[in-house]
Amino acid sequence: MNTLVKMAITGLTLSLSLLTVQTHASQANTNSLGDAKLGEMKAPSCVFCHNPNGAPSQASYPNLNGQDPLYLFNAMNAYLNDERSGAMAALMKAQLQNLTEQDLRDVAAFYSSK
Repeated sequence: MNTLVKMAITGLTLSLSLLTVQTHASQANTNSLGDAKLGEMKAPSCVFCHNPNGAPSQASYPNLNGQDPLYLFNAMNAYLNDERSGAMAALMKAQLQNLTEQDLRDVAAFYSSK
């Protein structure tokens, strides 16, 4: 094998190794639903009631920390689709109405990672 071919194979191997490391690093912040780091940035109004670092601000507010991300995603969609009722349903819908489906996925990943 000539030197040029060996150099090309070595470069390709190195590139694939770096890609694998980058992929694993980015997956550390994601789950199958969304990206927790992005979710943290997309949840500024959520944290006033749903404290990501402990108990919610009021006992009547649910603790979202560590919940299944699919459950959280589905719950947020249920508020948006008027499938959930209760004293806070209108407030929740108003808070969620400007978020995209991916935003909801990311917020769900954020709270599930806590």
